[in-house]
Amino acid sequence: MELTKEELATYLDHTNLQPNATKEQIQQTCEEAKEFNTAAVCVNAYWTSFVAKKLADTDIKTCVVVGFPLGATTGEAKVAEAESAIKKGADEIDMVINIGELLSGDDAAVEGDIVAVANAVHEHDKILKVIIETSFLDPDHIVKACQLAKHAGADFVKTSTGFSSAGAKTEDVRLMRETVGDRLGVKASGGIHSYEEAIAMIEAGASRLGVSATKKILA
Repeated sequence: MELTKEELATYLDHTNLQPNATKEQIQQTCEEAKEFNTAAVCVNAYWTSFVAKKLADTDIKTCVVVGFPLGATTGEAKVAEAESAIKKGADEIDMVINIGELLSGDDAAVEGDIVAVANAVHEHDKILKVIIETSFLDPDHIVKACQLAKHAGADFVKTSTGFSSAGAKTEDVRLMRETVGDRLGVKASGGIHSYEEAIAMIEAGASRLGVSATKKILA
């Protein structure tokens, strides 16, 4: 597969989730996204209003993370985060699942967590992506997490936060795509730093890529 710079940009969520990111750096992220016309800008919740305002004259979506990066907050807290972000201009929400409960085998808790956020997000006709943090999971758990997200009404499943021990792997993306089929999007995120790596993720089944190295990838 070969894509032009413009075609590849439509797959990219240009991302800045660093805890020490300054306002100037977030603004630069927005300007870079506008330069390349990426799919979205993905940021921490504090920057929602700022980013939404910067992108107001574009088709680029404002994407905000919830329960990030651990996923160990309560469902009520995740819902509140999502609703607050949407009120301030978020178009897409990327939530982290309750990883501990998934590994404990409490499928109902994991699915209930996703359902609560999905209901809140879809009430406003926005998009929900569910981060399963594949670096903690074996293939069986990856399949289970994707099945639960699909059943709960998510719009995407996403590999990683980028803050764990590893990011996206093509074999995990392929397994996620096989599990969710065509009904959900698959977002590969974490550790994608080159054009070749980006294309490999798309070939494996990714329909969106979370990247901070946008300029390098598109160069």
